[in-house]
Amino acid sequence: MTTSDIDESVRAELNRLRESIDNIDAAVVHMLAERFKCTQQVGHLKAEHHLPPADPAREGRQIARLRQLAESAKLDPAFAEKLLNFVVAEVIRHHERIAEESANGDTA
Repeated sequence: MTTSDIDESVRAELNRLRESIDNIDAAVVHMLAERFKCTQQVGHLKAEHHLPPADPAREGRQIARLRQLAESAKLDPAFAEKLLNFVVAEVIRHHERIAEESANGDTA
């Protein structure tokens, strides 16, 4: 079956759903951008006070919290954990860079 063979009502519903998906994707990107703005501030605060870039205890609490949220939302908790681990790894990378720049006297 080709796209031109799809019933018009099915095509309309597909387009409606895809528009919703596109809106959700945009919201996710904007929320991640806001999250990273906050974590950049955390990175600068940690660097200023010579705190380690990673906080395994906090990360563990966040994973447990996110898994519970995922279960409540009917989302696979393992997927939610993988997503958080990916985000946290990126945050730690940023914090390490900020700490290095701070140690070298860079203000970027």
